[in-house]
Amino acid sequence: MVLIIGFIIVMASVFGGLMLGGGSPLVLLHISEFVVVLGICLGILVIASPMHVLRALMGKVITAFRGGNTSRKDYIDLLKMLYQIFMLARREGIIAIEDHVMEPKSSSIIGQYPKFLSSPQRVEFFCNSFRPIIDGKVKPEQIRSVLDVEIRAFEKEGHEPVRVLELVGDSFPGVGICAAVLGIILTMGSIAQGPEVVGYKVAAALTGTFLGVFGAYGFINPLAALIHTNNEVEVKYFDCMAIAITGFANGFAPIMAVEMARRSLESHLKPGADELEEMLKNLPRQGKE
Repeated sequence: MVLIIGFIIVMASVFGGLMLGGGSPLVLLHISEFVVVLGICLGILVIASPMHVLRALMGKVITAFRGGNTSRKDYIDLLKMLYQIFMLARREGIIAIEDHVMEPKSSSIIGQYPKFLSSPQRVEFFCNSFRPIIDGKVKPEQIRSVLDVEIRAFEKEGHEPVRVLELVGDSFPGVGICAAVLGIILTMGSIAQGPEVVGYKVAAALTGTFLGVFGAYGFINPLAALIHTNNEVEVKYFDCMAIAITGFANGFAPIMAVEMARRSLESHLKPGADELEEMLKNLPRQGKE
């Protein structure tokens, strides 16, 4: 919603200023320039993007229009879920959480958090984090290095669509110039038709330059910046999970492992210490009574 409001502000500013200056938005309606500018930029996008990047980019754009994929509530749910898992492992031993890790969809703990379950990437990271601890394949002090490798892979994967979108944004002004040059070429062939025709064709050519600059700085580059920010928030989600799991594996009490993860969050995502403690106290007890 915020993204749509931003786009509306950009459009209103341009067309509002044009109309206040005595112009009409219809003077920008030169279909040939739209075809050249948008067509070339679409071609650049296709050329620069493997199919998996194109699919990821479409998903990132949809997520951006929806306001992002990770909210403050998601972090709170993560901390609560981890605390329940840690408490179960603390009371009954690390083997007690094996079924929850191996079959997360049937877990009585993880099942309380349907949004977490709906993200295969988050579930996979969660399970991959606990498996070597349960199996005893790594020492507690080694687990963070293992998780960091996977987090860096997520970060790189998320940056690929942003890189392509930034390329398109950087190309937009140049593509607009190409459209303008084509318009001038057409204009040169119409000089004999008089100043009125020449003026119309020059205006059409300049529209291409306007579209290139306007598209880049009004839409594409801001969208790329927003997707980059959303990616950082998503990576922070995995980092938060890694901090809590690493802390617990190294012997921290469940409440302190969760507290470490809470302190790593930015202020707009971080629940208060008392707020989180109150929520954790009210969680249902898992395991044998």
